Amino acid sequence: MSKNQHVTPRQGQWAVQGEGNSRATSIHDTQAEAIDAAREIARNQQSELLIHGRDGRIRARDSYGNDPFPPKG
Repeated sequence: MSKNQHVTPRQGQWAVQGEGNSRATSIHDTQAEAIDAAREIARNQQSELLIHGRDGRIRARDSYGNDPFPPKG
């Protein structure tokens, strides 16, 4: 089962953490670096990427899972 990947602020840095995990997968100096790392994991696991702002609220999300409604044609 794939886990959604969250990019969250952590003590002046940015963490990548799988949903339900108690520990971060990786810590990065910039949000952009964390997003790149989390995007790669989400693609490999066909899961969602949820990007949190400095306030901790979700500000963006991308889905890399299988599309239940693929385009026809």
